[in-house]
Amino acid sequence: MKCVAFLLAFFIFWSDTPEISEVRNAYRQASDSEAIAVQLHGDLVTVSRTSDPVLLAYKGAATTLMAKHATTIKEKKKYFKEGKDNLEYALAKDPNNIEIRFIRLSVQENAPKITGYRKNRNEDKAFLLEHLTKVKDRALKRYLKEFVAESTSFTSAEKEQVAGT
Repeated sequence: MKCVAFLLAFFIFWSDTPEISEVRNAYRQASDSEAIAVQLHGDLVTVSRTSDPVLLAYKGAATTLMAKHATTIKEKKKYFKEGKDNLEYALAKDPNNIEIRFIRLSVQENAPKITGYRKNRNEDKAFLLEHLTKVKDRALKRYLKEFVAESTSFTSAEKEQVAGT
């Protein structure tokens, strides 16, 4: 009986959490591909508010992307609100996490004006510029630098500054 309980717990905790590198890669492609957006949203369905805040932020961002592909206004609103709420919850849990700040900036940068979800862009941009040099994870740093290079929120001078870090 103990063996069955152990195996059940092992599969519940082991099988449902996607690798962060896979999530980052899919998120990068999800805005241009409905299929990838749907897959990413499905991969993150088991992420909850008790999960890692970074994964919760990606789940929030993926959910806001689902609004882009929804067919009714009601669905669009539901997806966007749910995604925004998860993203803001993740940020409240870990306000100094540069990856969560990047995720929120990327969502707000692409959110339609009608959503009203654009007010933190300057704050998050400043946070990224100030803290990017302190990022030790090479893959994350490269990922963030690539975002800055493509972002519409950063000036040419800021992009050059980041490229040199």
